[in-house]
Amino acid sequence: MRRRRAAVAAGFCASFLLGSVLNVLFAPGSEPPRPGQSPGPSPAPGPGRRGGRGELARQIRARYEEVQRYSRGGPGPGAGRPERRRLMDLAPGGPGLQRPRPPRARPLPDGAPSWPPAPGPGSPGSGPRLGCAALRNVSGAQYVGSGYTKAVYRVRLPGGAAVALKAVDFSGHDLGSCVREFGARRGCYRLAAHKLLKEMVLLERLRHPNVLQLYGYCYQDSEDIPDTLTTITELGAPVEMIQLLQTSWEDRFRICLSLGRLLHHLAHSPLGSVTLLDFRPRQFVLVDGELKVTDLDDARVEETPCASSADCILEFPARNFSLPCSAQGWCEGMNEKRNLYNAYRFFFTYLLPHSAPPSLRPLLDSIVNATGELSWGVDETLAQLERVLHLFRSGQYLQNSTAGHRAEYQRLPDSTILQEDYRCWPSYHHGSCLLSVFNLAEAVDVCESHAQCQAFVVTNQTTWTGRQLVFFKTGWSHVVPDPNKTAYVRASG
Repeated sequence: MRRRRAAVAAGFCASFLLGSVLNVLFAPGSEPPRPGQSPGPSPAPGPGRRGGRGELARQIRARYEEVQRYSRGGPGPGAGRPERRRLMDLAPGGPGLQRPRPPRARPLPDGAPSWPPAPGPGSPGSGPRLGCAALRNVSGAQYVGSGYTKAVYRVRLPGGAAVALKAVDFSGHDLGSCVREFGARRGCYRLAAHKLLKEMVLLERLRHPNVLQLYGYCYQDSEDIPDTLTTITELGAPVEMIQLLQTSWEDRFRICLSLGRLLHHLAHSPLGSVTLLDFRPRQFVLVDGELKVTDLDDARVEETPCASSADCILEFPARNFSLPCSAQGWCEGMNEKRNLYNAYRFFFTYLLPHSAPPSLRPLLDSIVNATGELSWGVDETLAQLERVLHLFRSGQYLQNSTAGHRAEYQRLPDSTILQEDYRCWPSYHHGSCLLSVFNLAEAVDVCESHAQCQAFVVTNQTTWTGRQLVFFKTGWSHVVPDPNKTAYVRASG
């Protein structure tokens, strides 16, 4: 996702940005047209190539039909049965909201579907949705970033919750290139907005702990375009690989396990096997340590059609894979295999093996190698990741690592040791050595393996696997009372 850090940092641009956010995202809500509303009238001639408006209408229609397919269940092998409930509640933003009189807008290209589109039969999930009313008194608007089509902002709702807002980027490449080609700003907005709508539909249909949660949406007037779409989603932190490499193996394994669970869900989703065509770390975020996919506008449900295995070449920069062509004319497992190899080359190969417990490394190496060769599918990959979790959480990986201890440690209950810290890697705290352990025996093993360690402090804090966090110390000359900690000091002699 391209960054505009310099512009955001400048004072003038920050002021301009805040004004743009308020104009683009927080205008009063409007009531979308009801289902069955007819498309707009034929357009007046405008700039662009000959017959360009007809081509623009064709592209809008194609994206509209794609959204409708996904809202019903998606075509192709393994497509889910259509659900009976509406995809989304297209009610007005809330009582008391007055719609401003928008500038005169150009009509949609002839043949394009109405906007906003009528709801499909997908499932919106239970509970109330946030709408335009929730955006009236937001605070702390902050630009996060933008890509080819969308811009993302962080805001705080009146209740204090921070959420992410996504909208079509009016200065983005997607909208700009379309306007240059067709000369129809409103029609080009509709074309780009259908990608945002597709993402909203998929966030609904693919609900899962590792799919970003959709909180709501709002249709609103903005500039010369009525009924622009803003989605309201869960807020996550960007995935920064350099920072992840400096975190504990336990946290890095959690990310890989999250990804394995996500890929298993995508391979067996209600829509069929879903592939992420744009599979890079920037398409994911971290929410409380869990990896979640956030960018789904480039996802695809349909498997690749084929006449023979020559049509089923899965291509990557470093190597290619040949997959079989099924009797039904689909490349077998191409969606699943594409996701799995991308997980290997962007995540597993960097995050899984390094600084892992020695007894787990053979199993982790087999996971990395099997996904790199595509010798396993997502089912086996997830099964092996879950096996690693079981071995790590249960402490079974320690069976061959708890040798006889070279020293005894005296227990000092309800106490801690101030200062006397040293750094180790990877640590949960940059200024000290803070690690997680399964039990007291492992804490002693760690201290014995560090030349500078003379004591350690067991806290009452635990990690996501239930392991205790322990500070390792160079001495114990500053012991003070603390009811939430227990200190262990090396016995003299």
